[in-house]
Amino acid sequence: MATVPSRPNVLLVFMDDMTHWALASGQVATPNLDRLVQRGTRFSHAFNQGSWSGAVCVPARAMLLSGRTLFHAPRNTVENWAGISTPADVFRAAGYQTFFTGKWHQPEHLLHTAYDQVGPYGPGMLAPAADEHGCVDVGRPEPGNDWDPTDTTLGGHWLRDGDGQVVHSSQRWADAAIGFLTDRARRPAAVATAPGRDRARPFFLHLAFHAPHDPRQSPPAWLDAYPPQDIRIPPTAWPEHPFDQGDHLIRDELLAPIPRTEEAIRTHRREYFAILSHADAQIGRVLDELDRQGLTDDTVVAFSGDHGLALGEHGLMGKQSCYDHSVRVPLVLAGPGVPAGQVCDDLVYQASIYATLCDLTGVAPPAGLEFPSLVPLLARPDAAPPTEVAETAVFVGYKDFQRLIRTRTHALIAYRDARRVQLFDLTTDPWQAHDLADDPARRDLIDRLLARLRERQAALDDDGGDWTADIDERWFAS
Repeated sequence: MATVPSRPNVLLVFMDDMTHWALASGQVATPNLDRLVQRGTRFSHAFNQGSWSGAVCVPARAMLLSGRTLFHAPRNTVENWAGISTPADVFRAAGYQTFFTGKWHQPEHLLHTAYDQVGPYGPGMLAPAADEHGCVDVGRPEPGNDWDPTDTTLGGHWLRDGDGQVVHSSQRWADAAIGFLTDRARRPAAVATAPGRDRARPFFLHLAFHAPHDPRQSPPAWLDAYPPQDIRIPPTAWPEHPFDQGDHLIRDELLAPIPRTEEAIRTHRREYFAILSHADAQIGRVLDELDRQGLTDDTVVAFSGDHGLALGEHGLMGKQSCYDHSVRVPLVLAGPGVPAGQVCDDLVYQASIYATLCDLTGVAPPAGLEFPSLVPLLARPDAAPPTEVAETAVFVGYKDFQRLIRTRTHALIAYRDARRVQLFDLTTDPWQAHDLADDPARRDLIDRLLARLRERQAALDDDGGDWTADIDERWFAS
């Protein structure tokens, strides 16, 4: 296999349930991700295109690994992935040493056909110990439920490492990534001791965290860093969502009692902040290892996640909605070819990571990628207009229940079962607290946004949104 030492290495770090504001809000301590932002470019308006499953992480990863849009991305079966090249396939064929560790939520055979080495990995969810009623962390906080996120006997994120010691999943996955890097460094640079183990080859390291997905467990010191009284309550911390959005009682919504209380919201946000800060420390260990080996300047780093999370906003707890807290994700690029200290506010999809990594490394992308590379946005001067890479409006679909069209200034969400349309002015209402859909003065705007929504549905081959043709004035009644 050819070696291409002149090409940069790649580190892809992917999170689960990390909402966009958790990176830049000042509420969560993420010093290691902050230093990544400082030496790279942060995309402030990156979106997940949606889901055909309540487990939104599955299609999000299918889009990431296939580069295909929501209704073209393979569903989670072996047959649907036939003939599709993942990033690991493409980078391996280009001479890269490929390695994976962490959360894998696609057909397992892809792991062992695409990656030279597979470290420890886990399923889609690290479920905690359960009683006869199911997961013991559901319905918290409520009387009689004394589940403790620091109790290492309860399973979930508390795993056993190769020595039989109980460690947190974030540490387990970071340990494996660091082990890959240190093992690689010990091998002679010019000697290929085994296929896939030549230090002269650049590497593609895919590190996928389960954090901060529930059960949101972390060591006591990380929880102690977030006193409950210091946790801010969002302005849309409603007791309940005003109507059934289509999955009103899905498991995610049962994690906290209904109606929501400030105590419940503080409890869940505190544990979310703690597990996220703990994961940030593990990411820092990996970045430190790159520094120690002198690899930082030769490594492209892509950091993102599958989708966001409500955590009490709009009376919701999960990600099965089209509000910004659920569809926007953090996205950071750093390394060779990426301007440092910049923020790009253009609307983009996080599944563009595939094409972007190919572009930044000079690796030929496979045919069939539908999300474009973001490199043209990196090279664009601040004063220049957006290129065709940036979206003027993003589309999101959730199952057959919800459709979103979102521009920089407005978001329109349509709900099939509730027969409702919401309109939010994002310039004056970034929290999406005030629905303007029943304002007669906005009807022309709504009609224009609905037309754009239907255009995007047609372009993306939306096979579950035919009901949007039935939207009429009754959907806007107060």
